[in-house]
Amino acid sequence: MMGSESPNGSSMPLPPQQAKMYGITKPISLAGASEVDFHRNMELERFLVDSGLYESREEAAKREEVLGRLDQIVKSWVKQLTRQRGYTDQMVEDANAVIFTFGSYRLGVHGPGADIDTLCVGPSYVNREEDFFIILHNILAEMEEVTELQPVSDAHVPVMKFKFLGISIDLLYASVSLLVVPEDLDISNGSVLYDVDEPTIRSLNGCRVADQILKLVPNVKHFRATLRCLKFWAKRRGVYSNVTGFLGGVNWALLVARVCQLYPNANPSMLVSRFFRVYTQWRWPNPVMLCSIEENELGFPVWDPRRNPRDRFHLMPIITPAYPCMNSSYNVSASTLRVMIEQFHHGNRICEEIELNKAHWGSLFEPYLFFEAYKNYLQVDIVAAGADDLLAWKGWVESRWRQLTLKIERDTNGMLQCHPYPHEYSDTSKPCPHSAFFMGLQRKAGVRGQEGQQFDIRNTVDEFRQGINMYVYWKPGMEIYVSHVRRKQLPAFVFPDGYKRTRMPRHLIHPSENMGENASKCHSVSAETCNKRKSDTEMLDAKTGKPEKRASISPLRLDSFSPEGSSSRSGGSSHMSIECIGRLEDSTSKVADSNYGVKTSDGLLGGGIGTVGPDIYISETDACTLDKQKSRGLENQNENGVDGNKVRDCSESAETASIRPLLSSERSAFNMDRQVVKACNLARAEHADYAPSASNRNYNCEPDVRLGSVVWTEDGLGRNLCRS
Repeated sequence: MMGSESPNGSSMPLPPQQAKMYGITKPISLAGASEVDFHRNMELERFLVDSGLYESREEAAKREEVLGRLDQIVKSWVKQLTRQRGYTDQMVEDANAVIFTFGSYRLGVHGPGADIDTLCVGPSYVNREEDFFIILHNILAEMEEVTELQPVSDAHVPVMKFKFLGISIDLLYASVSLLVVPEDLDISNGSVLYDVDEPTIRSLNGCRVADQILKLVPNVKHFRATLRCLKFWAKRRGVYSNVTGFLGGVNWALLVARVCQLYPNANPSMLVSRFFRVYTQWRWPNPVMLCSIEENELGFPVWDPRRNPRDRFHLMPIITPAYPCMNSSYNVSASTLRVMIEQFHHGNRICEEIELNKAHWGSLFEPYLFFEAYKNYLQVDIVAAGADDLLAWKGWVESRWRQLTLKIERDTNGMLQCHPYPHEYSDTSKPCPHSAFFMGLQRKAGVRGQEGQQFDIRNTVDEFRQGINMYVYWKPGMEIYVSHVRRKQLPAFVFPDGYKRTRMPRHLIHPSENMGENASKCHSVSAETCNKRKSDTEMLDAKTGKPEKRASISPLRLDSFSPEGSSSRSGGSSHMSIECIGRLEDSTSKVADSNYGVKTSDGLLGGGIGTVGPDIYISETDACTLDKQKSRGLENQNENGVDGNKVRDCSESAETASIRPLLSSERSAFNMDRQVVKACNLARAEHADYAPSASNRNYNCEPDVRLGSVVWTEDGLGRNLCRS
């Protein structure tokens, strides 16, 4: 070590150099890539290239051309409005609008066919309601280059969606308090927020957040490679969709950026592995933040559960780094959080096998077998008279899709778990344009079902459909049908090549996903594994000669849409109830039968708008519960899948931990071993002062109680980061 020279000529050792802090805490590890990590990273890069995640030079050039054309269109549009409103010739000449990009394109992680998130910033006298969504909309509608034009004016962030020369564009608009918008406008400057409304702030924040993310990560190149990989993984596993209640592009970018801060010298292959390791242990609802929450004299509300009661109900807060700091993941529900946690555990197991050379990168990106994971599904069919009508109608229904999840959770007290699948399907054999979405249903894991317990969601579905009926741009032919389908009744168009997969024997499907011998692992096992166990029980019962339960005649599928079933838009209901007979047997015995009884009062399943649909009763023997052995193992687990006994043990050991503010500048590093971190070991924990009232909501995150409030750890990792 080099040192400085003292007055007497002797050398003095320099004090140890402090690790640079990225974000609100010191790094977990400063270790760089080893030779093995380097080769593993090369394999990952080759896999991403072979998977077609990078666009060609021709497509990149076409995107630049489209952005240039769009910039010319909005400039001409603003000048036209300026002239029509009687401004001087000089004002017309100076009138301007500027196009900014954000999202995956701005972050540099877009792939072939990806859309471009764009923001148009215009002067104060050009408004969003009339000038943007009517006048500019009409200008675009008359252009041959523009197709699939879809305005969504009532969205949380108002947007106009369309394709320009085949490139998908999401265009936002922000009117700033300037008469003339300079071409070199610095959108990251807080002055652009003066005298604007909240929709404008949300529109501006996309660009401001993207710029801040790139400034706050230690290595932009590694961040981009890791984010590209994790976005691909999320899409393959069915958890990439903000509108459905999962996470969108900015959410995944913030999660990856935080891991980059915690491991500043790691290469992308290491960061992918650390990503799953970190978020399998994260104690939600502890917030993920890249920097301290900034207060400003502008007085806009920022995310703060101490002051804002509404923020206390957020389950998976991921906070944006630009003022005003907001929770970007407010759409996440209890059901979608459960699904994502399961997928984090699945990814972590695969990464552990990759590090042990027991698996390859392709295993991590295997698609999620959604239609083999559940026995009960809700199918939502959407039809319209024409393709353009279906596009608008589908956008409206999709924007309200997550509300059905929230309503089912509410009306069943969280006992009936939902898994809305973000993928869209279409039956081309229908006589009219058609689109379909699906939702998996199951009883909450680890909860014993009572004999004959019934989940009645008829009124829930009616309420959802009534909300859909409020679409102000409804046209004749726009109909929605909600129906219950069993796994064996799933339509052929949801399967590749139009046929149903043959279910593989359990011992051939992901043996690493076995439930294990101890119940503490049950919460991390994906739903697809649990259903594979159930399929074995059916074979066992057949061999033992148990009498098979007779199923009543199945309802007619929605093969055609009857005009009689959709003649009216008002009144009527869709009656639906799910009944699970929770008969439990010995731990050595299995489910006696998986057949269902379905009764309908008429032929049309689910009904159209204004149609009185059938009563649907679904009975299955122990279909929604595990056997006794699994149930006992899950009894002590809390809502997030954490073993209650172990959490109590951890909390008793944590009583001596110091309590420090989450936003304090004094932080200590967390230690993490490269091996699997055991859930009950205790590291140094630093607590946050963001303390939602325990009487308002049980966050199920940390059991320590101080003055009647739930105490949060510094970044959600304090109780689990330790050396084994």
